[in-house]
Amino acid sequence: MQAVLNSALPVFALILTGFICGFFGVFDKTATDNLNRFAIYLALPSLMFTAMSRIRPDQVQQFGFAAAFCGGFAVTFAVAFAVSRLRGRRVANASVEGLDAGYSNVGFMGIPMCLLVFGPESAPASIIATLFTACVLFLFAIVVIEIDLQKADGFWSTSARVARAIFTSPLLIAPVAGLAVGLSGLTVPAPFASFTSILGGAASPAALVCIGLFLAQERVVTNDIGSIALLVSMKLILQPAVTAFLAFRVFSMPPLWSHSAVILSALPIGSGPFTIAKLYGLEAGVTSGSILASHVFAVLTVSLLVAWLAQI
Repeated sequence: MQAVLNSALPVFALILTGFICGFFGVFDKTATDNLNRFAIYLALPSLMFTAMSRIRPDQVQQFGFAAAFCGGFAVTFAVAFAVSRLRGRRVANASVEGLDAGYSNVGFMGIPMCLLVFGPESAPASIIATLFTACVLFLFAIVVIEIDLQKADGFWSTSARVARAIFTSPLLIAPVAGLAVGLSGLTVPAPFASFTSILGGAASPAALVCIGLFLAQERVVTNDIGSIALLVSMKLILQPAVTAFLAFRVFSMPPLWSHSAVILSALPIGSGPFTIAKLYGLEAGVTSGSILASHVFAVLTVSLLVAWLAQI
């Protein structure tokens, strides 16, 4: 219980702070957008660069971690997709629901969570998980949606736009640049290291407060409570269960990496699926409702997981 009080609860307290500020109008949507841009373009990239510049070759070679984490979201996506299809949803809608079930909030919540629970040594794990979530799961869902909607004229332009957005994103450039520095053995100049460390220190509170603001300001418009309950159950229970099985029973890895894989897979749903749902007009109400509900129930499920992992 002490582990929960010391690590998990401060994370949810920051999210709650953001929610209260958004609910009472202390920050409007413009302020939220600006804080979000600060986190995405400055604070998080600085944190990622600093962490990855200190990475060691043995950390890059943790293939078991990658397989366990990716296996968790792949199985969960497939199950949610199959259930959605059995319930009569078209492929594009089922793909959005699969993304809802498998997309962990690794960027905004996973990095600060791992730093608080496991310390600085866990930063590479959370950053690698962020890259897999954004560059593999997210892109796969978009491809499936585009194919189903049969937008022949728009498929390649959409793919090019998404690829350009990803490969020019500071959330990809910063960790890749940091990884290159770390593996090359180069030393980051002291003034620049101090600069990125100071700026990166703002990443965790800014990102977590942004989550709360988003939850307070986005309206949930849906009566499909059954779908929300199903997706949240898959996200908070099925995905970490599959990941834990792979991390502890199938693949071999140090405890820090196996524990990080489980925690990262157990996080609530990130904002990525909502962006796709709004863009295509698919399951936006279910997605926003699932994001909100997953963050509420994750207070319990993630806290229990942290307490359990502290015992093993």
